Amino acid sequence: MGEYYGYHRTSTTEQHLDRGINEITKYCKENNIALKKIYTDQQTGKNFNRPRYQVMKEDVLRSGDVLIVTELDRLGRNKKDTMKEIQYYKDNNIRLMVLELPTTLMDFSKMGNEMASMMLECINNMMLELYASMAQAEIEKKEKRQAEGIAEKKKRGEWDDYGRPRAMDFERFSVEYQSVLDGTIKPFALIEKLGLSKPTYYRYKKQFEQTFMVSDAAAEET
Repeated sequence: MGEYYGYHRTSTTEQHLDRGINEITKYCKENNIALKKIYTDQQTGKNFNRPRYQVMKEDVLRSGDVLIVTELDRLGRNKKDTMKEIQYYKDNNIRLMVLELPTTLMDFSKMGNEMASMMLECINNMMLELYASMAQAEIEKKEKRQAEGIAEKKKRGEWDDYGRPRAMDFERFSVEYQSVLDGTIKPFALIEKLGLSKPTYYRYKKQFEQTFMVSDAAAEET
């Protein structure tokens, strides 16, 4: 048997890696497994172009090694690509253990009954494919909800503050906005000068007031 490695991924940097790392560490400790290292990424699971994952896969894992993940969607959320990665590990004699799938924790090579071993491996493959399908379905549902949310924002005229690139640097707006505060220019004139939409102007205005704790309530608004 080769070395044991762990891998854990979160979709964003706001999510903590600790839970997955602790689960893998705890499992190895309880089962007297000498864990060599845990690799982590904080990146989307849509594809496998992740820096630490690629280092682990290409430069670290070797034939006979074992890769441990907490859940299959921590490996990836695209079914086709995830199954391709699983096949890669099989072809290269790298065992994949998924803590949420008990069948992947069983070592078929140590089973004396060949028929039972084949049946359990078949069940294991089916479970892996099922969970890969569930992971993809979940991300598709999430994307659908996001698309619906964006559509609703567009209807309400709030799309400007959602995903569109910033119209300009806030620093530049702050400088230009001083002319509204000192009364040398009207808000509408500044909107035209800077080429902003009204929602964008008011969003910058609100950010300015929150940042500098001032208000232009005395200024004439559009």
